[in-house]
Amino acid sequence: QVQLVESGGGWVQPGGSLRLSCEASGRAFSNMNGAWFRQAPGKDREFVAAVDWSGGSKMYDGPVNGRFAVSRDNAKNAMYLQMNNLEPEDTAVYYCAADNVIRRATLGSTDNYYSDWGQGTQVTVSK
Repeated sequence: QVQLVESGGGWVQPGGSLRLSCEASGRAFSNMNGAWFRQAPGKDREFVAAVDWSGGSKMYDGPVNGRFAVSRDNAKNAMYLQMNNLEPEDTAVYYCAADNVIRRATLGSTDNYYSDWGQGTQVTVSK
């Protein structure tokens, strides 16, 4: 199990950018697939992006593809989400998550793939 802490959220105008960070405790994170999810008010939590343990394979949800980029730095035990051209519809609490199956061959886009979760960071996009 790893502990995850998100940072980098805040308020931004439409068209702006933010970079979220997820810092993990424990050396196991470098062998765990990671993901970002988000939850808007009154809506279910939804998948945003995922990256495999090596950083070589990535997956995105349709609405963010081409605008968001997920990456990781295993030397720093960290994962990132670069968000560009933000829209009001991107307003949500963003969560990072880790899959405790070591070096799982497939990336997951549903909650049940991920065992460890951060507390979330708020992103607000408005004029």
